Amino acid sequence: MTNPEIIIWLLKGDVSIQYQIYRDLLSEDRPDLRNRIATEGWGVKFLSCRNSNGHWGRGFYQPKWISTHYTLLDLRNLNLPVNVKQVHETLDLIIKDEKGSDGGINPSGTIAQSDICICGMFLNYACCFGADQNGLQSVVDFILSQQMKDGGFNCRLNRSGAVHGSLHSTLSVAEGISEYLLQGYAYRSNELKQTELKAREFMLMHRLFLSDRTGDIINKNFLNFPYPSRWYYDILRALDYFRSSGTEYDKRLEPALDVLLKKRRKDNRWNQPAKHPGQEHFEMEKAGQPGRWNTLRAMRVLKYFKIEEYNIQMHL
Repeated sequence: MTNPEIIIWLLKGDVSIQYQIYRDLLSEDRPDLRNRIATEGWGVKFLSCRNSNGHWGRGFYQPKWISTHYTLLDLRNLNLPVNVKQVHETLDLIIKDEKGSDGGINPSGTIAQSDICICGMFLNYACCFGADQNGLQSVVDFILSQQMKDGGFNCRLNRSGAVHGSLHSTLSVAEGISEYLLQGYAYRSNELKQTELKAREFMLMHRLFLSDRTGDIINKNFLNFPYPSRWYYDILRALDYFRSSGTEYDKRLEPALDVLLKKRRKDNRWNQPAKHPGQEHFEMEKAGQPGRWNTLRAMRVLKYFKIEEYNIQMHL
């Protein structure tokens, strides 16, 4: 299958896929496509699952993966337009009702300490949708208080005293900070820039999936990339973060890029692996088959880092 044929195949997918194909692979801004995400396809399906109380599922965090938190993360990754009224109403509810005593987002009624992974993911979608800065300040304060000496983050730090960063937590926080800075929020932005650089270095120190002490694979699951990723770390999600944050090429990315290339099928597409267990509003793609999400994400990573040239200038 030639690259133009892959583009044609990708463009047969949901309008959210189409929008990102034009933006990331064809270098063409298509606001008309982005606006349609709110009125058709997967975007409107997610929006239609919202309850009359302004939440999805049984509230902010339950159950996985149909709760408000993970639905908003899905909508953010679809690139839903930023001006959707329902999303802003729900963000206001979260900021009003889900803050912990430490300033973080904390849906738990029994655990006093906020979860850094949840806070990172929240910052990601809240900033993408243009939440008011005043409502984000305590979350930023909490995030800045949780970085570890090794540059990483770990959701166990403030709960059971972790001594080493977690790739899961670190990536969620880095994605959130990156979106905060991209959208031009000013509060403590200089500190956040330094925090993100240290978090990025933590991931690079591990070459995205290898022990910094032994060089062994930390977790073989990091080499699979089910989509949606949820809170789970994997190398494609990490590589896509390095792309979206504008990070320059670093040789320490090469082991992960090599794995990504080895995962490519003979027809130049990437499969959708078995998904993370949990409830879904609906199925976007079937496991075990070529996946448009993974093919799109892999192609834009390779394009950004100039690993391979994709001749995709087409008259479409």
